[in-house]
Parts: sequence; structure tokens; C-alpha cells
Amino acid sequence: MGLAVVGAAVLVAGCGSSGEVVGTPTSAAPTVDGQNGSDEGGDVDFDARIGDCVNLSGTMLDAKIDHAVCGSPTSNYKVVAKVENKDACASDVDQSYYVTFAGREQGALCLDIDWVENSCMTIPSGTESPTHSPCTPGKASTVRVLKILTGTTDENRCPDDTTKYYTYDERKIVACVAEV
Repeated sequence: MGLAVVGAAVLVAGCGSSGEVVGTPTSAAPTVDGQNGSDEGGDVDFDARIGDCVNLSGTMLDAKIDHAVCGSPTSNYKVVAKVENKDACASDVDQSYYVTFAGREQGALCLDIDWVENSCMTIPSGTESPTHSPCTPGKASTVRVLKILTGTTDENRCPDDTTKYYTYDERKIVACVAEV
């Protein structure tokens, strides 16, 4: 039986892959408490370390994953853990990328949105992936990341100009954002 790569969504659309992976690994982004999970093994068709950023696109049955520089226009997710199967990811990760063979998961990457303070992200509703984008006023679904709070789920600690927040209850992280 052949190798099948499938992905599952937690917050955003699911992705898997059957295509060739290209690109070069990049340095990991600064560590955010709660995003520094462990490497518990598993085997996916993509070499990434915890803290590396990636560009994940495509569909659940035909995902494409590539290395990306954290905070760049091509980066949309950060690897926060590597596990034996997607169910071992924290319940509040934004996305997972996993591989199956003969109907059995071989490994998974647990992914969060590549939040970067003082930059803008377009966070579309539906199945499209988030993207770093220019801070153009009035651009639909675009927010400026004001602050990333760690060790708390208290949205009241966000800056006064926060208009929305993304809370990661299990890992105690809050991304405080404002519409542009």
C-alpha cells in the first residue's frame, strides 16, 4: 500500500501532502512560552525542528508544506511540537500536518499561526490559511499583532487598543490584535 499524507484542522483548514517538498530550513523564531513543545518522534515527509516556520497550503488531501523565514510573507505557521499522531498535539494548536501509511499515522507536526508582534496578519474565515500581509488600513480580515501574552488566558491583560484576541487555553497564550 502507498504512502498517504493527510492533515487535519483544529482552527484553520486541514492540510496533507503528496507532493515534493522543496526549500531550505531556516533559523527558528524566538521562543514563545507555550510554543516550545517536545519532539516525541513520529515520521513525516518534511524535516522541521520545533520553532521553525513553514508555509502550509493546499487542501486536506493535497497539502503543500515548505520551509519559510518566520515573520516573512511566505510564513504562516510555526512548528510547536512533533508527535506520533495528530491527537497528541495540544488541543489548542491551530493546525496539524500528519502522514499516514496503510491507514496508520506515522507522525505529525503541531502548528500555530506564526504570530509576530508589531506585524500584520490576514486571518481569513473559512478554509484559507493565514498570511503575513501589509498593514493596509481597511483590508478585510487583517489585524496587527499588538502583544503575545504567555502564562495566561486573561484577555483583559491585552493592550487597550485590542479589538480581538486569540486564546490558547491549554498552553496559556493570548495573541492580542487590532483591526487595521
